[in-house]
Amino acid sequence: MSDHLPREVLTEILSRLPVRSLLRFRSTSKSWKSLIDSQHLNWLHLTRSLTLTSNTSLILRVDSDLYQTNFPTLDPPVSLNHPLMCYSNSITLLGSCNGLLCISNVADDIAFWNPSLRQHRILPYLPVPRRRHPDTTLFAARVCGFGFDHKTRDYKLVRISYFVDLHDRSFDSQVKLYTLRANAWKTLPSLPYALCCARTMGVFVGNSLHWVVTRKLEPDQPDLIIAFDLTHDIFRELPLPDTGGVDGGFEIDLALLGGSLCMTVNFHKTRIDVWVMREYNRRDSWCKVFTLEESREMRSLKCVRPLGYSSDGNKVLLEHDRKRLFWYDLEKKEVALVKIQGLPNLNEAMICLGTLVPPYFLPRQICRKPRALGCERPRKTRDDFLSQGFKLTL
Repeated sequence: MSDHLPREVLTEILSRLPVRSLLRFRSTSKSWKSLIDSQHLNWLHLTRSLTLTSNTSLILRVDSDLYQTNFPTLDPPVSLNHPLMCYSNSITLLGSCNGLLCISNVADDIAFWNPSLRQHRILPYLPVPRRRHPDTTLFAARVCGFGFDHKTRDYKLVRISYFVDLHDRSFDSQVKLYTLRANAWKTLPSLPYALCCARTMGVFVGNSLHWVVTRKLEPDQPDLIIAFDLTHDIFRELPLPDTGGVDGGFEIDLALLGGSLCMTVNFHKTRIDVWVMREYNRRDSWCKVFTLEESREMRSLKCVRPLGYSSDGNKVLLEHDRKRLFWYDLEKKEVALVKIQGLPNLNEAMICLGTLVPPYFLPRQICRKPRALGCERPRKTRDDFLSQGFKLTL
C-alpha cells in the first residue's frame, strides 16, 4: 500500500515515527532505505522530534552504566552499550543535543554518540593542561558544553579548564573549542570569570551555552549567568531577574526546562525558586514557575535540577542530589518519589531525543533553525495534540 503513496506523504508519515521503527523499516525495500537515509527526512524528523514527547527519552547513569527509558512515561529502562572504555567505574554525561549525547571517561576520552542509531565518533584527544607552579596553582575544575550552531550547521563542544592560584587567590582558565566540521580543537581567549558550579555542564539554548560564574574569587560575590555564542565564539552576560534575595544569600544553578533556559535559586538550602526565561535574552521574560520547600519526602534541598514536564504539563520531573527522581505537582505543590524499575539509585539523568542525526558531519546539510532541546510544557487547549502524542504502529 505504501508504494502507492506519494513520496511527500510517506515522508510526512515517517517523520513522525520513533527511530526504532524507522531503523526496522529500512530493511523493507531499497526505496524505503533510501528515503529513511536521506538528509531531508533526517532533518524533518529532527524538527518533528523537537516538538514531540513521544520521541523523547531519559538517559540514566549508574556508575559506568547507562540506561534509557521513555520520557515522560518512565517505562522499565533498557541498558545501553556506550562506546567508551570504563576506568574507575566512571562515565560523565557532558551534554545532549538533537539526539546526540556527548560523553567522556576519566581518561578524558570524549565521544559524540547517537544511542538510537548506535553510532559514535571519538574526538581527537585533548591533553590535560598543566601549570608551571604546582605549589601555588591548583587545577580547580573542568566543565564542558555541547551544542549546535544553527548558522554554520555544526556541532560544537567547549571545554573550560579552570585554575586557582592559592597564593594570591587569582584565577585563570583555558578555553578549547571543538567543531565537528573541522574535527579539530582550537584555543580561545581565557574566560574572565570564576566558575561557580563545577559539576554543571553548559546548558544549550538560544544558540549559546550557559554557565554560572562570578567576576571575582571572593566571598559574597553575586552570581552571574554567562552565555557562549556558538556562532561568534564569544562570551557575554545574560540579564537576571529580581530574585528577592537578601544580601546575596542564595546560590543559582542552570538547567533546561520546556525548551527554555531555567534557573534555580537556592536560599540556604531551605527553599528553591525555579525560574524560566520565556523569551531568550530578555530580562522581563523571566517567570517564576514554582517554589520548592523542604518536606518529609525531600528533606535536603542541596541540589535540585528540573528535567522536563509531564505529558499534561502539570508536573515537573526533578533530579534530587544526583541520586533520586521526583515528580513535582504544580497544582498540588507536592513531590512524589519516582521509582525506576531495577534502578534503586542513580548518579545523574539527562533528557535525550530520538533522532536520525549521525555523529559525524554531513556535507550540504539543510536544516531549519530548530528550537532548543526540551519538552515544552503542553497547552491544555491545543487542537494539534497530534504533534505532542502522535503514535503510529505499523
